[in-house]
Amino acid sequence: MLTGATQLPTFGCARWLSLLLVLFAASGACGKDSPTGTAPVAAPKVPVLTWKLVNTFPHDVGAFTQGLLYRDGFIYESTGLNGRSSVRKVVLETGAVIQIHRLEQKFFAEGLADWNDRLIQLSWRENTGFVYDLNSFEEKRRFEYPGEGWGLTHDGKRLIMSDGTPRLRFLDPETFAETGSVDVTFEGQALRGLNELEYIDGKVFANVWPQPHVVVIDPDSGRVAARIDFSTLLPPEQRQRVDVLNGIAWDAEGRRLFVTGKLWPSLFEIKLDPWPLPGSKASSGKP
Repeated sequence: MLTGATQLPTFGCARWLSLLLVLFAASGACGKDSPTGTAPVAAPKVPVLTWKLVNTFPHDVGAFTQGLLYRDGFIYESTGLNGRSSVRKVVLETGAVIQIHRLEQKFFAEGLADWNDRLIQLSWRENTGFVYDLNSFEEKRRFEYPGEGWGLTHDGKRLIMSDGTPRLRFLDPETFAETGSVDVTFEGQALRGLNELEYIDGKVFANVWPQPHVVVIDPDSGRVAARIDFSTLLPPEQRQRVDVLNGIAWDAEGRRLFVTGKLWPSLFEIKLDPWPLPGSKASSGKP
């Protein structure tokens, strides 16, 4: 389990060798024979946000959480695993599931986003997305996309999708055509494993699989602007039978942040410090 910010990216031996060769070449170029004598500029360190636990709510321990969002007083959740995948509506205060739609056995559900009067859900390796009526959960249509589906959110104008790579894709919320993308970097290095997403005050919050971290991404540059370490969030006695941290939801009106994990017994309300970050902007959370 990684805890230091500089440990987030993972490199193989070949990558390290290439990096050393680059650094060696750069050091020679910047010596007395260099026409400029200017050393390369290191990427700025990513600040770590501290957090405080505000509230703890019940969460279904059978829910393999893949997507999470807050809307109109309720939690909407996408759960994964073949044969157990679903989209559900949950009472925040009690954790009670009051509405559920189960997917076919062949689908492993992933990220979830709302858009107007619809819910949009991804699947992992089936290249298939689903559109549901927000109120009835009736399936309205399906759509296809290349590669894997991991996390999904929106910024009020476009869908933002992760696929496990360092890249975030931008999709048209009506046609689901890809309209652009951005590569995410952590202190100058590509960051893989971007999972569940939530758009908050102009930034994209992302779980980083399989770590207990959330990163805060500038969607324009792809640069990680901050990191949050939740490795101590779940009490030690509850860590034996659970999976990784995954699930971020934002109550824009109440300014409340919620996080949970796969098979976790609790959903937590968190307060961050400092927040908002410099340069953040208020977000309504709805298109």
